[in-house]
Amino acid sequence: MDLKSGYPYWAIKNGLMHAFPQLDRNLSCDVVVMGAGITGALIADELVSHGHDVVVIDQRDVCWGSTSASTALLQYEIDTHAIEIAKSYGEASALLAYQSSLKAIAQVAVLAQQIGDVDFSHCESLYYASKSKDKQSLADEFSWRKNHGFPVYWLNRQALKEQYQLTAPAAILSTVAARVDPYRLASKLLHRMRQQGTAVFDRTEVKTIKATRRSVQLITDQGWLIKAKHLVIASGYEAQCWLKQKVAQNRSSFAYITDPVDPAQLGWLATTLLWESSRPYLYLRSTGDGRLLVGGEDDDCDIPARRDKLVDRKAATLQRKVALLFPQLQAKPAFAWAGKFAETKDGLPLFGQHCQYGPRVVFALAYGGNGITYSMLGAGLLRAQIERRPHPLTELFSFARLGYG
Repeated sequence: MDLKSGYPYWAIKNGLMHAFPQLDRNLSCDVVVMGAGITGALIADELVSHGHDVVVIDQRDVCWGSTSASTALLQYEIDTHAIEIAKSYGEASALLAYQSSLKAIAQVAVLAQQIGDVDFSHCESLYYASKSKDKQSLADEFSWRKNHGFPVYWLNRQALKEQYQLTAPAAILSTVAARVDPYRLASKLLHRMRQQGTAVFDRTEVKTIKATRRSVQLITDQGWLIKAKHLVIASGYEAQCWLKQKVAQNRSSFAYITDPVDPAQLGWLATTLLWESSRPYLYLRSTGDGRLLVGGEDDDCDIPARRDKLVDRKAATLQRKVALLFPQLQAKPAFAWAGKFAETKDGLPLFGQHCQYGPRVVFALAYGGNGITYSMLGAGLLRAQIERRPHPLTELFSFARLGYG
C-alpha cells in the first residue's frame, strides 16, 4: 500500500537511523507485533518491559511507513468533542476518553525522557473558533472540560488579539500538550529493544495468518514460519487489509515544514500548538530547531497517484492560510508531503480482538488525529488483554462499540 507522497521531513532529517535484519529463519515467541512504526514500537516496548518474549516485524524498513509522515501533535483533545462522545456513549465514557488521553501525554513524556534526543517538548494547545457560528460549540466544550477539571482557559476575541495576534471569535487554551519526532522516538525504541535481546525484523512481509484458540501461525513471503501465543496487528492503515469489514474511512492529509524561522517571528508558536474548529482543520506546531510545521487540507481521496500530484498545490494553499492568519510570518515550505490516514465514525480508536480471528489476535488501530496518544493508551490496554486482565478502556475502544466483531 502506498502510504505517503512527497518529502516527509522526519525521513529526510533522520534517514535510516538503525539497520535491522530481514527474517531468515523460523521463530517462536509469546507475542508477534506486526508493524514497526510508532504504534508497534510503543506496544512492543510495553510488552517487553513487562516480561513478554516479543518479535517485531515490518514489511518495510523500520518506521518507513506512516510514522515518517506523521506530524506528531500530542494532545488529549480528541478530534471529536467530549460533549459529542458523551451524547453517543454517556458522560462517564467521554470523561474516561479525555482523562486517559491526558494521562497518555505524561506517559509519552516519561518514555521520551528515558530514550532521549527525540525532540520532545511540552506545549500548550490553542483551539480557536474558525467562524462566529462555531463559538457556541466551543463554549459548550469549554464548560464541559472546565467542570470536569481539565486544564483549560477561555479566551475571547480581545484576548486572542492582544496575547496571540490572532483574529478569531474565541478559543480554548489547554495547558497540556506536547510535540515529538515520531520517527526518531520509534526507531530509537526499537533499537533499544533489539540491544536488550528483542528480535526486530524489517523487509519481512506476512502472507498468511492462521489463528486457533491456542496459538497463531504466520507465514512470510519467504516461507518462514513464526509461531506465537498472540499476535498484535499494528500495521497502521494497512491493518484494514486483514479485515473483511471496512472499519474506518481512508483519507489523505497534507503538510509542509519551513526552514528555521527567526525566533522573533515565531513568537508564541514556539511553545503552542494551534488548530481550528473547521473540519478538516488547519494546524501549526514548531520543532526544536525552530521550524514551523503546517498541516491540513485533508480530503476523501485515497488514490496515491492523485495525492502525489496534489502535494505542492495543497502546500501552497496551506501557506496562504497561514499568511491570512499571520501576515508578518514568513512560512514558506521547505519540504512538503502527504499521507494516508483513517478515521472511525466517532473519532475513537479500535483496540482489541475481532471475531474474524478470535482472542489470540488483537488489533491496534490508532486512527484519528490522536494517533500517538491513542497508541500509548493502546499499549497498556492490549497488554492487559493479552494477560487476561480487565482494563477500563476495553469496551470503549473495542470493535463492538461500532457494531464490528
